[in-house]
Amino acid sequence: MADRYLIIGGGMTGDAAAKAIRERDPDGAIVLVGDEQHAPYARPPLSKALWKGKEEDSIWRKTDEHGVELRLGRRIVALDPDARTATDDHGETYEYDRALLATGGQPRTLPNAPDGVVYFRTLDDYRRLREQTAGGGTAVVIGGGFIGSEIAAALASTGTKVTLVFPDPAIGARLFPAGLASFLNDYYRDHGVEVLPGERVEGVAKSDGGFTVTTDSGRTLDADVVVAGLGIVPETGLAEATGLDVDNGVVVDDHGRVGGRDDLFAAGDVARFPASLLGTSVRVEHEDHAKSHGRQVGANMAGADEPYDHLPFFYSDLFDLGYEAVGEVDSQLKTVEAWAEPNRKGIVAYVDDQGRPRGFLLWDAWGKVDDATALISAGEPVDEAKLKELLG
Repeated sequence: MADRYLIIGGGMTGDAAAKAIRERDPDGAIVLVGDEQHAPYARPPLSKALWKGKEEDSIWRKTDEHGVELRLGRRIVALDPDARTATDDHGETYEYDRALLATGGQPRTLPNAPDGVVYFRTLDDYRRLREQTAGGGTAVVIGGGFIGSEIAAALASTGTKVTLVFPDPAIGARLFPAGLASFLNDYYRDHGVEVLPGERVEGVAKSDGGFTVTTDSGRTLDADVVVAGLGIVPETGLAEATGLDVDNGVVVDDHGRVGGRDDLFAAGDVARFPASLLGTSVRVEHEDHAKSHGRQVGANMAGADEPYDHLPFFYSDLFDLGYEAVGEVDSQLKTVEAWAEPNRKGIVAYVDDQGRPRGFLLWDAWGKVDDATALISAGEPVDEAKLKELLG
C-alpha cells in the first residue's frame, strides 16, 4: 500500500516538502491542508516584485501539478500522533503514515486596534492594500524592521504618502550597525517618507473614513490606511495542544523530526532547528529557509535520512538599495566593516569576541553568500582586509 503523507500548512515550506516527497516517492498519497483559500504561493513578491510591476500570476507554486491533493480553507485543529490521525475544523479526519507541521507563523497584532488595520502577511493582505492605495492617499506604516521597511518603500514608490513610525532609533536598528541604520532614516526621508523613530504606537482609532494613530509622545497621525509590520509569532498552538516540545518554535532534530519520532516532522518558520555552523539552535522566518528546510525535511519523510546543514540566507529591497545576509545578523554583536562606498556598497561581518564571523551583511554586494558562509564555517577571525578581498 502506498505511503500516506499529510502536510499541515499551505505555504512555501509545505510546497517544497510536497515536491521533495514526490521526487522520492512517485506513488505516495500526499495531502496538503492549508488555512488560506489560495494554493501555495511565493510570499516575498508581496512586499517586493509585485509593487514593481511583476504579474501576480508569477507567484503560484503549482503544487497540484505534482500529484498533491490540496485541501484549502481548512485548519487542522487536532493531532493524534499515536493513532496517526489529524482532524480539521470541518470535522474531517485524515489518516497518515508521516506528517509534517509547516504551520508557519501569524502576524503580531496591535492591542485594541480596530478592524481594517492591515497586518501584512498574505496574498489577500497585498490585494487589499493595493486596492486601498490605488489612488495614492496616505498611509501610516508601523514597524521599522524587515516587513515595515519593505512595505514603506513599496507604498512610497507607487505614490502613497507614507509615514513610518517605530520605537527603535533607526530603520533596521536590530539588524544593522548604528551608522548604517541612521543613514537609512535619511535615505527614506530623501525618498519622501516621513520617518518617526523612537515613537511607540499607543493606539489606533477609526476617524473620518480613515484612521488616527496616537504615539506615546502624544503625536497624532491621520491616514487613509494603517499597515502594521511587527513580525510574526510561530504558529505552535497545534503542537502545544498535542504535547510536543515547543521553545520559540517546534523543536526538531537535524532531520526535522519531532520528539525523536520517525513519523512526525516540522519545518520552516515554525521549526526550531540545530544550526551546526553556529553551534546553536535557531528559528528562521525567511524564504530561503522555508524552501530549503521544507525540501530537506520532505525528502527525509520519504526516506532520504540526511541532515539539514544549510545556513539560510535572506535578502531585501529598500528603494534602490538591496542586500543579502547570512548567518547571525544582530546589531548587538561586534562588527567588522569594509565599504567600497559608505552605506551604498560594502560588507559587514558580525563577529564573536575572538573576531570569528557569525554572520554577514552583503550590502549591494551580490553573489557572495556562499563565500561568506564558507568564512563562517572556517571559524577564523576576519579583518577589514579580508572583507575587502570578499568584496572584490
